[in-house]
Amino acid sequence: MKNKALQTGSRILLTIAAVALPFVLILPIWRIELDAPQYPEGLALQIHASDIKGDVDIINGLNHYIGMRTLHKEDFIEFTVLPYCIIFFAALFLLTAILNKRKVLHTSTLLFIAFGVLAMIDFWRWEYDYGHNLDPNAAIKVPGMAYQPPLIGFKQLLNFGAYSIPDLGGWIFIGAGILLLVAQWFEWKAVKKMTAPISVLILPFLFSLSSCTQKPDPIQAGKDQCHFCKMQLSDPKFAAVILTSKGRTLKFDDKQCLDDFRKSGFLDQNEIKQVYYSNFNKPDQYIPENTAQLLMNAALRSPMGGNTAAFATEVEKSAAAASLPKE
Repeated sequence: MKNKALQTGSRILLTIAAVALPFVLILPIWRIELDAPQYPEGLALQIHASDIKGDVDIINGLNHYIGMRTLHKEDFIEFTVLPYCIIFFAALFLLTAILNKRKVLHTSTLLFIAFGVLAMIDFWRWEYDYGHNLDPNAAIKVPGMAYQPPLIGFKQLLNFGAYSIPDLGGWIFIGAGILLLVAQWFEWKAVKKMTAPISVLILPFLFSLSSCTQKPDPIQAGKDQCHFCKMQLSDPKFAAVILTSKGRTLKFDDKQCLDDFRKSGFLDQNEIKQVYYSNFNKPDQYIPENTAQLLMNAALRSPMGGNTAAFATEVEKSAAAASLPKE
């Protein structure tokens, strides 16, 4: 049963994956962006199949001060091996379509998934090594501090925000994996007469790659610092946050500081994914800006004079307003 011919759709998908993979050789696979007040335009590393490009020299100069080793492509055997791996899988997918055997498709899929998992483990190991094995004689030493960038998503490293995500070549690589899963679905449907929609089968895979469900970090009063005025957040009932498109949480004392920051132009409006306000009645909960019921009253006395509180419902807002003196 396993060696029966492939469905036509499976062979087409395999061919598309085989044709797409060589583009991974010329396009950046992964991207690490760094931003800080002294670099408002940001810095970026673009990791290719055989090289590291972007602001490598500037980042190497910064890394020197904190004891991290400088980045040179000659230090990575991966840049020698990876191009051959990509060519191998492109040829394997094309050969699988030509041989037209289900068993070969199953083998190709398992090999590709195993390679993807091993590649991510190796990438994490590389980040861990560079972020933890620091020069003890570095000019800047922070006890207990490590500088490992995130594998995917956002992480704050001192005054730098680090954002890590697949670049165009990486998305093509991920897309090839999805095409393989779809081809597998075609074959499972043919063998088992399956009627389940394709989304049911590939949803777990897509969900693991998605960062669309990101939520802002919780407010820690007395520890967090307002992103605009740099004062400690003292009263979480009035706090506000911006969740950026890169997954970064920017925290503010109150609505006044958040509004001043938005007017400052330090952050492009297109980079704002969502704005949240702390629920005045339940400060450990966030309310999205588009549903928050805002109440302004001088008697509220928020930290930076915004004097605005957010409520989840109109009823809660009205009850709070009734308890305050009339302005």
